[in-house]
Amino acid sequence: MRLEAKLAISNAVSKLLLVLLGALVIPPIVQQVAVAHTDAHLREKKRLVQGLIARDGLQAFERGERAETYADYNIFKQEYITLTPLPEGTPLPAERIFEEPRQVDQQVEDFRILSFALLAGGLHQRAFRLEIGSSLETVELLTATLRQLALWVLVAASLLTVVSDAAVAHYLLGPLRELTVRKLRGIRQPSDFNFDVIDTQTTDFRRLDDRLNALMRQVQSAFAKEREFMSNVSHELLTPVSILQSRFENMLQDPTLPEQNAQQIVESQRTLHRLRNTVRTLLLIANIENEQYLREESVRLSDVVADVAEELDDRRQQRDIALEVDIAGNDVRPHANASLMHTLLRNLLSNAIKYNHEGGRIRVLGRPAPGGCYTLRVEDSGPGIAAENIPYLFDRFRRFNSNAPGSPEGYGLGLPIAQTIAGFHGAELKAESTVGQGTAFVLDFGPNVSPASGFMPPSLAQK
Repeated sequence: MRLEAKLAISNAVSKLLLVLLGALVIPPIVQQVAVAHTDAHLREKKRLVQGLIARDGLQAFERGERAETYADYNIFKQEYITLTPLPEGTPLPAERIFEEPRQVDQQVEDFRILSFALLAGGLHQRAFRLEIGSSLETVELLTATLRQLALWVLVAASLLTVVSDAAVAHYLLGPLRELTVRKLRGIRQPSDFNFDVIDTQTTDFRRLDDRLNALMRQVQSAFAKEREFMSNVSHELLTPVSILQSRFENMLQDPTLPEQNAQQIVESQRTLHRLRNTVRTLLLIANIENEQYLREESVRLSDVVADVAEELDDRRQQRDIALEVDIAGNDVRPHANASLMHTLLRNLLSNAIKYNHEGGRIRVLGRPAPGGCYTLRVEDSGPGIAAENIPYLFDRFRRFNSNAPGSPEGYGLGLPIAQTIAGFHGAELKAESTVGQGTAFVLDFGPNVSPASGFMPPSLAQK
């Protein structure tokens, strides 16, 4: 998963947790706010009533000469006010706010009540208890409204911050995308690397770009030295090997040579022959990597497979291995080298024969792929390759099935050669294997365009 996606998910989860926390914390806070608002409203009503009494006296509140308790409710029974005379000598009660049920027109309603005492009546002042009440239904309605408003504001703010955080992360990670997409994606060899400095003000990305450029310059230098060394060593070794081969052949022409010594010379010739093949293989790889071969031929894969199958037919029949070839579609590669393509498929089919069971099966399957590409598979029914060995299959001089029947020649260079030739033709060679079921080598050829100059050799690709 991309870093930007991880940051977006992390931000979204944190905002979701914030919304959940708000859903737990906001209701009691809103409840307190609503109660405080109601209490402030009751005190405001108290000041209004006190002002009215101070201006007009108790005439508006008293009922007749008996001065009975006065009570009044608004039309919806959401508020009420009562004025009750207190017995003479009764101490004035302290002001308090409480919640109690009150009967209103044969119905009992819960109210939040402000109760306080006052003196009124002119020269003959009396004590009265004044109650101002607000229905708790009003408080609950206010609480629900505030709670809903707060939650919607929290959700909207969280969504806004998620979007803004994603936009900021996308902007800040722009230089990293430029590094991974423009500079690293599609790099098949160090010479394809773009050393242009990325445009960023972020110190960390600038340092990463500088270190990456420096590292790729070192890789380019090491790559060039490796190719030069391999080419020089291969050329230098061929001369003494050829001289030794000639001397051995001259020694075998001596009629006085004892049989035992002749046998030893023959064994030495076999060893020398394997050494010469190894040197030639290394030289072939060096020449391919140094772009000393042309890609000016149109090669039909089905024809190459047929030629290779005919060449290896004796070896295959000796082990009673069945061969099935199923190549369909446009299998012509217009920019190829026929000789190298033959070597590539010969190595793959030779491995399929060598590392197979007696009476086994080989299948060559070719099909067009999207985008003008083409896929060729070489499958066998051999013992398979352990999963931990697959990443090292294309390492030079590394062998895993050294006891497989077949030709003993070779030092683990067949697959590296195949991968080098595949890269030369702009193709990717990969292995798929299941232990006990067999192995498949897959060649993914790109579109029918001229491959870019150069490619990543196996030795460097594994580093």
